[in-house]
Formats: sequence, C-alpha cells, structure tokens
Amino acid sequence: MLALADAQSRLSDLVKAARAAGADAADALYHGDRSTDVHVRLGALENVDQAEGEEIGLRVFVGQRSASVSASDLASDLLQALAERAVAMAREAPEDKYAGLGPEDRLLRGVIPDLDLDDGAEPGPASLKARALAAEGAARAVAGVSNSEGASASAGRSQIALATSHGFAGGYGASAHSVSASMLAERDGQKQRDGAWHWVRHLDELDAADAIGRMAGVRAVAKLGATKLPSGPLPVVFDPRVGGSLIGHLLGAISGSSIARRTSFLLEKLGEQVFAKGITILDDPHRRRGLRSRPFDGEGLPTAASNLIDAGTLTGWLLDSASARQLGLEPTGHAVRGVGGPPGVSASNVHIAAGGQSREALIGGVKRGLYVTELIGQGVNGVTGDYSRGAGGFLIEDGKLGPPVAEVTIAGNLKDMFLNMTAADDLAFRYAVNTPTLLVEGMIVAGG
Repeated sequence: MLALADAQSRLSDLVKAARAAGADAADALYHGDRSTDVHVRLGALENVDQAEGEEIGLRVFVGQRSASVSASDLASDLLQALAERAVAMAREAPEDKYAGLGPEDRLLRGVIPDLDLDDGAEPGPASLKARALAAEGAARAVAGVSNSEGASASAGRSQIALATSHGFAGGYGASAHSVSASMLAERDGQKQRDGAWHWVRHLDELDAADAIGRMAGVRAVAKLGATKLPSGPLPVVFDPRVGGSLIGHLLGAISGSSIARRTSFLLEKLGEQVFAKGITILDDPHRRRGLRSRPFDGEGLPTAASNLIDAGTLTGWLLDSASARQLGLEPTGHAVRGVGGPPGVSASNVHIAAGGQSREALIGGVKRGLYVTELIGQGVNGVTGDYSRGAGGFLIEDGKLGPPVAEVTIAGNLKDMFLNMTAADDLAFRYAVNTPTLLVEGMIVAGG
C-alpha cells in the first residue's frame, strides 16, 4: 500500500497523462487497504484472513463525454496506457450535459482537516485471536447459550487520495478495529440466535471483548420463549441498534439522484415538515474518529456539518455535482465514489438529536406495544414510502418490557411514521447512523 505522498504523486502523474492524451478534464482516485481478520468457534481457531490491495481509478472528460477506467497495477508505463485508453473510450461515449468535475470555485483549499481517523495500531493475528476467544468464551458462559456461531476480531487500515485536473489534491488514512460474536440459545426445543459487535477507528475505544461476548449471549437467551402477536394497530418502539435503518430510508429519499429521477416519496417536501417537530437529524462529517468522517468529498469539495432535518423540517438534498446541475442547485459536499464509475452521494456520520425524556419514560407511556430489536427483509418502497418489514423483539405491557416476540410484520408509511416519531434521551455514538430509542405511533403489527 502506497504512502499518501506517493499515492498523490502517482495520481498527479495520471491526471497529467490524461490531459496529454487529449482529455479536457480528469480526476483520479487511489484506494489502498490491508486487513487481518481472525475467526474462532467453540474455542478453536477457524481461520485467519489477511488481505492487502490497492486500486487506482481515472475518470476523463472529452467535451461532455466521459469514461472511467481502473487498475490494480500501478506501474508508470501501465498508467500511461490507462490514460490513453480512457480518453479513447470517452470519445465514443454518449454526451451527458450534467457530467463534469466539481465546481473549481468550490474545491477545498488550504489545510485538509485532521479528523484523527488513524491510530497507527496494527495488532497481529495472535492478539486478534485472543480477543476473539475472549468474546466467545464470555458468550458461551451465559446460562442458556447452547452453541456458538463463532466470534471474530479484526484490524485494518485504508488510504484514500484524490487529484483533479483543476487543482485539488489531497488524501487521508483511517484505521478500523472490531470484535463480534454470534450465539445460539435453546430451551424446550426452541432455538434463537443473536449477536453483538463493535467497530471503532481507535483501538483504545473498542469495547472489551468479554463485554461484547456477554451481550451476544444475553441477547440470544432473552429471545427464548418468543411468541407471535395478534394483528392490529400498536405503537412500535425501535431499539437504537435498529433505529438507524429508519434514517437510512430518509437518506435514500433525499439523495440527489432520487430527486432528479423523481423517484422519492419526499419529492415535493423540501422546506416542509416531514418529521415530528421534536426531531432534528444531523450529518457530521468532521466528527473526530467517526466511522464515516471525511475531510473532503469524492469530488474534492469541503465537507461540513449540517442539519438534514431541523425541528422536523426538511432542509435540503444530498447532492453531488451532476445531480446538482440537473436540479439547478449547488453541490453539498456529499459526493462519494469508488475507483470505477462516476460519483454517487452519501451522508457521513448521521444521528437523531436526543429527545427530552428517558428511555424508561418513553416506554413507560406505552400501554401495549412492540419493542423492536431486530428487522428482517427489505419491504420498503422508496417511491411511495410504504413500509413493511419482518420484526422481532419484546411485547410492551403497561409500560414495561414483557415476553419476547418473533415472526411478526410491522407496517405503515414512512411519511406517517416520521411525523409520529418521538425520540428518547439515550443517544450514544456507536454506529455510523445513531439514534436514541424511538417511538412510532400508529403502526400495524401483523402476527401469526
């Protein structure tokens, strides 16, 4: 894997080669990574996976025609041939009046923010094996756990660099550390599975392996005795580990491509109230050590924190340069891309701001409802907002969690669900998309 300085130099040479071959504009992206993953099961090592790779991608423009190529061999003579091939491809491509580099006057200039994404630690296989064994051992020690699907620990590092023909050059690195476990529990012939995991940028922030293991075991055992529910309307409370999926549907609906294609259930809602007034949703690409933090976007534009939803009101779209041109707007610094193909869009670290009441008070106000800890399937229509997914969790009775529930379906429409959402105050930053416990009134629960 190249050092960042070497990667940026290689990208600069590639962009120059593309211009020399006849491109009117070009950008090039480097991505390199290496990782080690150790998996154990029933106290024994199952496998050790180590991987290292790097790729470079080139996008060129000839007039309003463009083409993208990529390669994993970074030898200088091969990159020269890559540039020539890309330009030849672009000359044969159809015109696209919206394609092009990010606006030159919007590029990130000056010092690239240091977001403290790389801790420099690269634990070896022996250390990772010990961590995985500790997680599995703690999980298997939980009474009621009958078998193990295994535990794993991993560590890795990645490097990203970007250069454009109109003046941007930058890069950054990031480390990643994780531990996970998945357990099976059995009682009276019924089997249940569940797990736990944690992923961080800095090793010193990783939860203890035995704590992750115990959590996996306790979660699996807690699901034993699960029953179905009779069908009918019920308030549904989403645990923080699944609440982020609701925000994922919002992010898809406000992406520039969805708006430009007119395939979003929020198409005509810009500037309107789409969530309950107590809901504010923030996007923070500069969170230090954040799982999706980034100092610049996939086109070299600066990133900045913003409120996607401000007191229930939809404030804007997620736009790369192409979708912004199509909509007559400005890009928002949300472009992302791989080494092949044009950019798309993505939010960064997203969270719902904490509400004003505790989790206990939120649940305590529910006479009878469903507390969801697991979602299954992808039954969501991004055009209409219709929502229907398999779910599991616990019955809420008289404001307290009751027996486990499995094999039910929860349904509604996202437009109504967003407007009938209440957030508790238990926000914790644990995932890329974080939510406190969420209550959604007026859903339909279909049981067996």
